[in-house]
Order: sequence, then structure tokens, then C-alpha cells
Amino acid sequence: MSTLPAPNTRKFPESSQEKKAYNLVEQFAEYLPIANDRNRLGFGLYKYLEGEGDPPEVLLRSSKLKIEGITIDEFAKRLGSKLEKLI
Repeated sequence: MSTLPAPNTRKFPESSQEKKAYNLVEQFAEYLPIANDRNRLGFGLYKYLEGEGDPPEVLLRSSKLKIEGITIDEFAKRLGSKLEKLI
């Protein structure tokens, strides 16, 4: 058996809401050591920016993320302040 090559993936444009949400989360990589947690949080923030998701305070508690070096409340404040700049 042989396998096919992986499909090409399109990158989001820099001006898109998706890219802004994922880039915002990458700024906090020191507090979120697991890449999948960063992806999950990025998706949650994107949904919030689109008006469909929970605010960061709720999202951080419901996503079951592994957060290191900071409390959830402090992380939510920092994330919320950065998120306000995007909106």
C-alpha cells in the first residue's frame, strides 16, 4: 500500500479574524506549553470575535487548558486586554 501526499493547506490572510485570534494566543505560549491547547483557545477566541463563543473568562475555565506560571484570573485579564485591542 502507498499513501498519498498530504493536501496543501491554505494560510489565513494576516487581516483575517482567524489569524488575529491565533496570533494573539501565540503571544501567550509561555503560559500554554501544549500546542493543541493554544489551537483550542485560538479557535474559541475566533468564535468569540464572530459573536458565537464565550468571553475569555468563561472560555479559559471551560476549555480545560494546562496553564503554567500564572493564575487563570490573571491570564483572563491579560488576554481580555489584548483582545480589546483587536476589536
